[in-house]
Amino acid sequence: MTTPAAGNTLNGLNPSTEFILSKGSGLHAVIERFEGQRAGDMNQLIKMNQLLKVIIVSILLFALCAGCGKGKDSSVGANRPKVKLQLNWKPEPQFGGFYAAEVDGIYARHGLDVTITEGGAGAPTVDMIGAGTVPFAIVSADEIVRARAMGNLVVALFAVYQTSPQGIMTRASRGFKTLADIFTHPGTLAMERGLPYSDFLERKYGFQKLKIVPSPFGDLSLYRTQENYAMQCFITSEPLAAKKTGIEPQTFLIADSGYNPYTTVLATSESYLKANPQIVKLMIDALREGWQSYLAAPNKANEYMGKLNPTMDAQTFKESAEAQKPLIENTETKQHGLGAMTLERWQTLVQQLVDLKVIDKPIDAQASFLDLSRAK
Repeated sequence: MTTPAAGNTLNGLNPSTEFILSKGSGLHAVIERFEGQRAGDMNQLIKMNQLLKVIIVSILLFALCAGCGKGKDSSVGANRPKVKLQLNWKPEPQFGGFYAAEVDGIYARHGLDVTITEGGAGAPTVDMIGAGTVPFAIVSADEIVRARAMGNLVVALFAVYQTSPQGIMTRASRGFKTLADIFTHPGTLAMERGLPYSDFLERKYGFQKLKIVPSPFGDLSLYRTQENYAMQCFITSEPLAAKKTGIEPQTFLIADSGYNPYTTVLATSESYLKANPQIVKLMIDALREGWQSYLAAPNKANEYMGKLNPTMDAQTFKESAEAQKPLIENTETKQHGLGAMTLERWQTLVQQLVDLKVIDKPIDAQASFLDLSRAK
């Protein structure tokens, strides 16, 4: 068998194969079509690759824009209404719900940017509201009545304490059984004069047997050294500190004498309420949620307040938060929600202040507070 000469082949194929692949053959036409199709497919692949790149770029741009959108949301959050809340004392559990709303992000969720400023003894919070220095501040209900009688139209929005925590503390060793015993036995009473509850106690019990001295505002020096010493207090604060001295205290609520104004009350001015009803509503809603959070789990807010007020130790924060619960929640709050107030209580307070000559004539009790049961 003779091998064909190389010069007689087409691309190394024999003559018969060369014929089969000749341009005129049908198979050659098929191959040309195949190669044309392959070239078309390649074009298609190139186009698909280009399309895929477009899709990928679009996805990346979309993701980037989504990130930009989040940035815009943050800037909107940063433009939340900025409001100030002025306290009338240092950060303690009596303000726990206000701080819980801050540390738990509740103010922010309600669209507010709230700055809380601590106060101190004699902080003129009711005057600060009237002067427009702050939109919100903490006052007591009797301060509001007195302010309104003088033309400072302050409005109560949210009452933390349904039962006033104001009390009189003395040594348990004196054996007193009622608040009246403080006034029927000789001794010293440290009390801030000129306040309505002081006038009420003097009118009801008389101060003839007592030496009245200025309030120590929490200082227990004389409590430690004087057997017949009594002092004004918040039953959620000083009595807890007194126990740590080793001298057991006996505490009496002033509310048991019949004088029980709402205490630790969030207030604003009538003008601010009328101009900013939505902000006021958001503030009330945030505080109600904040106090619900604090009453259920106070530890986080206590830790935060402890850093702001290192004079109160962690154990006292814990005990105080627990001690105040029955003063904050009662049948009214169970029916109308935390912070709610009633017209009857305000009418009683107005009449008491008239009787004490703190105000000359009755004021409109209904206008003194925002009725949360109606505001729902």
